[in-house]
Amino acid sequence: MLESFMQGAGNPDKLREAYRRAIPIGRLGKPDDISGAVVFLLSDDGEFITGQVLSVSGGLTMHG
Repeated sequence: MLESFMQGAGNPDKLREAYRRAIPIGRLGKPDDISGAVVFLLSDDGEFITGQVLSVSGGLTMHG
């Protein structure tokens, strides 16, 4: 999804690098990052979790 957005930018490589630098983990997210969170929430380990927002952002939303 982000890839198609970046292609519309004047300099997609520069925008990609700016996003990467802004994320504390140091990389852009991958589909497996989301699916891992979903699998956890659907597992027995996540059965008591209700009404929460789980940010899968590599620390971007906590960084400010």
